[in-house]
Amino acid sequence: MVRLSRWCGLLEAVSEVYEDDSPIFRQSNDPWTTRFRVKPLVVLSPETAIPIRQPEIWQGFSRTRPLQQDSHSWPVKAVLQSSLVKLSAEDGAFLAEALRRQAEEKHIFALSDRDKKLLGSSTETVKSPGRVVTVVVPESAEGDHVQDELPHVLEETRDSIKKQAQLVEIGAKMGFDVWVPRSDLARIERELPSDAREKILRELPLNFDRVTFKTIENIDVLWLKKRTLVRAFEVEHTTAIYSGLLRMADLLALQPNIDIKLHIVAPEHRRDKVLDELQRPVFALLDKGPLANSCTFLSYDALDELRKQEHLAHMSDSVLEEYEEAAPDLERT
Repeated sequence: MVRLSRWCGLLEAVSEVYEDDSPIFRQSNDPWTTRFRVKPLVVLSPETAIPIRQPEIWQGFSRTRPLQQDSHSWPVKAVLQSSLVKLSAEDGAFLAEALRRQAEEKHIFALSDRDKKLLGSSTETVKSPGRVVTVVVPESAEGDHVQDELPHVLEETRDSIKKQAQLVEIGAKMGFDVWVPRSDLARIERELPSDAREKILRELPLNFDRVTFKTIENIDVLWLKKRTLVRAFEVEHTTAIYSGLLRMADLLALQPNIDIKLHIVAPEHRRDKVLDELQRPVFALLDKGPLANSCTFLSYDALDELRKQEHLAHMSDSVLEEYEEAAPDLERT
């Protein structure tokens, strides 16, 4: 159960693989055509589904056993939520037994308010010319906007500035030139060693139209190789998530042929909000394709772990793929 990170069922395959060409399927928005029939052996409700962080499950499953139990979503994603993960026979038997036992005992794992909100978020597929995309229309929880608009006070340096500085430092160590908005420059430089400050550009070496240039120069952090944009980061600490996503979407709408990786950097508790917002129709139906195809979530914890790597100067920026998290159910062509 992806949204809740719980083990919820056990199915037995009872047919060969086939391509579904039935009239009912052709009339649906379902992008999945390859099927096989199954027989449910165990189906658990959200309240009885087993959380993956239950100590006996975490330690008994070989893919989570090496990880700390309080690991955040980025390492868990690598071992559980990648496509076509094949389990060992031992892991399969362990999980099957745990699910069968839970089906009999029906131990209740209470849902938090956050869990209930995640269950209520609606996911749909939408047909667009040449593709089917998944969109989410998030529910507005009372108080969300009030919390987002609260000014960050009582700290001389905002957490978001510190995270921008970390991104500058990581990019500089990897050999990139870095851009930050002029309004943030002085505060970010106070957080950096001198060698990282030297990699910050004072002018963008880009040749875009005025509207595109104005959009780009306000993005929180840019990594560049010579005159090429490589990665863009928006840090969303207490500000509304929409502002960063809109800047990213504006960039892709203005320059649909640009080849750039985009990231929303935020605290772990904002993960689900970010991934849901990425799948809003306005972002899922861009001419270039869904924004979620180009933009991923990077948690503060993941950024901290990346910054601790001893050999960043010898690493490719592709290492970010080990720390980022993408929205589920991306575009199917």
